[in-house]
Amino acid sequence: MEIDRCYCYEQTFADLKAVADDTGAESVEALQAHVTFGKNCQLCHPYVRQMLRTGQTVFHEVLEDSESEH
Repeated sequence: MEIDRCYCYEQTFADLKAVADDTGAESVEALQAHVTFGKNCQLCHPYVRQMLRTGQTVFHEVLEDSESEH
């Protein structure tokens, strides 16, 4: 299994990483100020957090949300 995008908005993690790199966004909420993703099911949030930490844009394991940004 390959997980590489926010499926609700069809935004790839590679594209989201490019926006984060360009804008300096370091959190899901900061990145959402620049691009629409992760507002429906929010299943992509743990992947986007991992992407922001590590730069990884393709995942082969299921990540569960263990963090809250509220």
